[in-house]
Amino acid sequence: MGRIKIIIMVFSLVLMGAISGIASETLAIPESDSPDDLLIGFFDLRDRETFIQITNVDSAESETVHVQIFNVADNCNENNFFDTYTPNDTHTYNLRDILTNDGNPSGVVLPDNAYGVISVYRTPDPGNENFELIGNLRVLDDNGYEYRTNLSGTISEGNGLRTDFSTFNFNNESGVTLSDIIIIPFNNLGIEEAEIDVASVLEVFRVYDVDIYDLDENPFSCRNVIFACINQDSPLIEEILNPDNLVQGVGGNVASFEYGINEAISHSKGGELLCPGNNISEGIVRLKQVGTGIPDSFQNDLVQVSFVGLNNGNGRGSMDAAFLQNNTFSFFNPF
Repeated sequence: MGRIKIIIMVFSLVLMGAISGIASETLAIPESDSPDDLLIGFFDLRDRETFIQITNVDSAESETVHVQIFNVADNCNENNFFDTYTPNDTHTYNLRDILTNDGNPSGVVLPDNAYGVISVYRTPDPGNENFELIGNLRVLDDNGYEYRTNLSGTISEGNGLRTDFSTFNFNNESGVTLSDIIIIPFNNLGIEEAEIDVASVLEVFRVYDVDIYDLDENPFSCRNVIFACINQDSPLIEEILNPDNLVQGVGGNVASFEYGINEAISHSKGGELLCPGNNISEGIVRLKQVGTGIPDSFQNDLVQVSFVGLNNGNGRGSMDAAFLQNNTFSFFNPF
């Protein structure tokens, strides 16, 4: 049922793009439910609990994984540990009390206000070039709603063409008033290193020009926003906003790890908005990439995964994930 829904909504967005110019090239369907060697997600312990489930789908061989955790509230500093999965093995990490697959302490203890990026990477194995990991995340908010979605892999189905535009749709069905928009850009350092690079905040970020379209396809201009592993208390915030640190393109008006959509569907934790002053409760957000902190020599290694969550602040919440590697992506309204 989920895959059917996604295909239908991809078609509707492509059709709308052909009519209005929102998007002019073929969309690739992101792959987040097939095995991969690298899985990316987010976690949040701010009045929330987060659980990350990992499965080794290899029925014959054990796999060693490298788990990296980047805490935005601690200047995106990295914590990491290694873990081992036997064939067809599944384990769930409680980010409040992280134990390894054999039940021992992982050595990583996160503070109550921690939130950010989690990466699970299969370590190098010259004799095994298959993709063997699948995973999902569950975030439970103290207000009664929760987010569930697959961890995002880095394989994409279809033959999508590169475009500068990225879109997701939203509405206020089921009393939705809050949102969590998260885009995670990172450098994939490769299977030989068995790690990713998120913590280099001044080098790993993207700048987007944001517009919102209502249901009649009328555009409303917003502002340029930066997605990076950073919050408003970071000592690096001024450097991120300094256009001199851009490698290419134009700078942003604000930088953050997470955003709300607008005044009608604001951020769940009171954070920055993609489009302050805008009150449209149903429409499409268009993100046009206009700048980057990644040097040209790293462009082919720049990977990005993204999550859109909507909730009513009470008992209803839902989230979807997408993947982008120098390609287009779209989100699909989970309600």
